[in-house]
Amino acid sequence: MAFFEPIGACVLALACMAPAQPAESTFQLTSHDTRGRVGTVSLTCEPTGGSHPRRGNACDKLSEVDGKFDRLRAEPRACTLEYNPVDVSAVGKWRGEPVTFRTSYANPCVADNESAGVFTF
Repeated sequence: MAFFEPIGACVLALACMAPAQPAESTFQLTSHDTRGRVGTVSLTCEPTGGSHPRRGNACDKLSEVDGKFDRLRAEPRACTLEYNPVDVSAVGKWRGEPVTFRTSYANPCVADNESAGVFTF
């Protein structure tokens, strides 16, 4: 009977339960410029993963704004004034909630700055 006592105690104690996992945050990010170049990467946060080359930084920046792409804080840096529009999009979910984001930037440098590097790939 002693064999079953630890199991019984564990069943009664909430501490034995596996910790709740946060809802997954995963995105497909796409960038398209006027020269016809298309880039696409996957990004997973909590835990960090995917094919994004700076996935750790991208997840950190998204965590700061609770997954709201339109609230990413620009990183000031000088850019040329060239007009080479870049259309970007993010489709996926943040902590289980659906997210769709689309916008255009004047050029790749502005896209990098305004998205805090999230669309740098």
